Amino acid sequence: MDNRSLRQLAAAEVNYQPFCIHYLDLDTDFKLQSGLIHLLPKFHGLAGEDPYKNLKEFHVVCSAMKPQGVDEEQVKLRAFPFSLDGGAKDWLYYLQPSSIETWNDMARLFLEKFFPSSRATSIRKEISGIKQANGENLHEYWERLKRLCASCPHHQISEQLLIVYFYEGLLHMDRNLIDAASGGVLVDKTPDEAKALISNMAANAQQFGTRANSSAVYQMQATLTQPSAVASSTDNQRIENRLDELAIMVRQLAVTQTVQTFAPQYDNPCGICDDPFHPTDACPSLQEGHIPADQSVSVVFPGKPQFQLQNNPLSNTYNPGWKNHPNLRWIQNQQNVPYQQKQQFIPRQRQNFQQAPPQ
Repeated sequence: MDNRSLRQLAAAEVNYQPFCIHYLDLDTDFKLQSGLIHLLPKFHGLAGEDPYKNLKEFHVVCSAMKPQGVDEEQVKLRAFPFSLDGGAKDWLYYLQPSSIETWNDMARLFLEKFFPSSRATSIRKEISGIKQANGENLHEYWERLKRLCASCPHHQISEQLLIVYFYEGLLHMDRNLIDAASGGVLVDKTPDEAKALISNMAANAQQFGTRANSSAVYQMQATLTQPSAVASSTDNQRIENRLDELAIMVRQLAVTQTVQTFAPQYDNPCGICDDPFHPTDACPSLQEGHIPADQSVSVVFPGKPQFQLQNNPLSNTYNPGWKNHPNLRWIQNQQNVPYQQKQQFIPRQRQNFQQAPPQ
């Protein structure tokens, strides 16, 4: 009978599973130095990380810190778990116990996990369809192709096809320069000769080419290779300018028509300023006092009787001279008048306008 309590029976037991890497016994006492561990690159298993680049950096660190009497393969097997982090380290701990005995096995499983065949296929498609971008000089274009090839060493594309893909993706100006440097056409060269020529021209573009000059060259190239597109662009700009001017003219005409539509018009224009939008007795020139009070204006309309506009402030009909009436003006001499009286009008006198003496 088991005399353990329920708590003891439910408690988890400490069970150490063997690690996935099987370490060989060494003749010497070997321990990883802390300096080596801090120099190791870290791989987290993220989508944007390059596993081939991580393995290269790992190999460089382990080769520089190889202790005496210890095989480099054993150093890599013992140091590799310290270079993983996050999901990559979890993957390593879940492998079958003692399933890895050599470094080649470790690297193969690592690449199978974090560099699947679908990623290799995508890089191959990118290499086969590579194109030189506008503003990208020859050196940058050549370096981009080399980075793609290095990110997938097993791309299985021959040197001949790499040169062909690179040549087909060149812009017209750089393609003509490479053909001229090769003595005619690049296809007359062998793959090694063509690669050496392109590499030298790319290095020369890096040493003596500038971004400003290359941009000017590519702009000139676009102008020479596509004159119809440039001409059409200029014509389109000219048409757009004319359309803008036409829109402004139509807008002004619409505003003028709106003002004329809502403004009242009279059959006969003003006899003073010839404006059809106000009668003669409402002319602004009369309201502004341009005609003296002791003068009158005779207005004659064709086919209508003649009449006179009086500018008399004492007239019994409305006229602009009323503003000069003595009872409708402020006190002119207010020097000796108290302040309370200054704010008042002069009392209006009852007058018989019918009996007003003629002026």
